[in-house]
Amino acid sequence: MRLQPMQFKDYRWPHNPKTYTIEYRRAMAVHKIPFGRYALQNLGMNRRVIKGEGEFVGEGAYEEFRKLAAVFYLEGAGMLAHPVWQSIRAHFVELTLLQEPKTDYVGYSFTFWEDYEGYATSLKKVTTETSSTEGKSDSGAAKQQYHTVITGDTLWGISKRYSLNLDQILTLNPQIKNPNRIVAGQQVRIV
Repeated sequence: MRLQPMQFKDYRWPHNPKTYTIEYRRAMAVHKIPFGRYALQNLGMNRRVIKGEGEFVGEGAYEEFRKLAAVFYLEGAGMLAHPVWQSIRAHFVELTLLQEPKTDYVGYSFTFWEDYEGYATSLKKVTTETSSTEGKSDSGAAKQQYHTVITGDTLWGISKRYSLNLDQILTLNPQIKNPNRIVAGQQVRIV
């Protein structure tokens, strides 16, 4: 089985990095109770940290690293799609060159931090658009198109099918809060 390459925003790795780690963190507090006891308080999930190392090999290896570095300089969070893990909104926080670059070999490491926009998204006003044009003329009306999810579909696969990236799909579908949770019969807007 061949895995899909990792993708962040519009950048798709030519092949997957060779190592990955993902750290799941939970914030905890300890409260002292009389007589030598204590109580733990779960303060909730913290950001996930995704780290890895990779290499670009062959003609154009340094140019490929430069493309990845250009993505590092882009502001803001984007969708990080990994062939095995859940897709998440993340910030590209670290890119390290591991040795002197050569024209045919570049070793690098990277770090992404998961982004939680729950506070920001709860403050945005959401308006819904209707695609009904019954009794109205088509002139000037933007045509919306939807994909009906079938069992086995993923947003990653739908985005590839319609030549979109995950950020575009999520922008068109603000009702999708978790990009890893779509169900059969659900309508996903693609235009």
